[in-house]
Amino acid sequence: MEKPNDTLQTMAGHGRTRPKNSGTKKLFDNPILEALSRTHIMIPISMWLVLSVFLGWYAFTYTDMGTQMIAALFFTGLFVFTLFEYVLHRYLYHLTPSTPQRAKIQYTFHGVHHEYPKDKTRLAMPPALAIVVAGAFFGLFFLMMGEAAYAFFPGFLVGYSGYLAVHFIVHAYAPPKNFFKQLWVNHSVHHYKNPESNYGVSTPMWDYIFGSFQK
Repeated sequence: MEKPNDTLQTMAGHGRTRPKNSGTKKLFDNPILEALSRTHIMIPISMWLVLSVFLGWYAFTYTDMGTQMIAALFFTGLFVFTLFEYVLHRYLYHLTPSTPQRAKIQYTFHGVHHEYPKDKTRLAMPPALAIVVAGAFFGLFFLMMGEAAYAFFPGFLVGYSGYLAVHFIVHAYAPPKNFFKQLWVNHSVHHYKNPESNYGVSTPMWDYIFGSFQK
């Protein structure tokens, strides 16, 4: 496993180490934990899309919300996710590694991805952890908005699924000759030019708003 002092040294400067374009990194000595730290991209995408459909069906079938209200909540959830993605990436994934403990957290969550950006098995949160996190978020949204969460959370999950798909495309493939190309370029700037810019993966909107966009 990565030693804290080694991690602190490696991640100094928010991941400005030279990224390795291939290969992978062992994070855990325990083989079960190591296996659980990886996933095929289609597993979480499929999970969240199926759950989104189920929750949307539940909203239509078992709540008093009308079609317009459900649609409005869905797109609100989709929009809110784009801001959540930006904030999470900027302030947690790029947490300043000022202590060995913080450095280890930062490296495990995100630093390893910057060091090995072509590792396809670590382009998404592992399902075992993601299920716990999703349950906590749904519980929070339900406490905040009641049954509206059944329509809001599907939009949030679809936003997350879109983020996962875009993130996989920009790391696993050469620059596409379609509308994904600009997203590919934006994220490449984040990885290979300035890791303190271009935090948005699925959209550069919040980078423009908060002044962190770089060409």
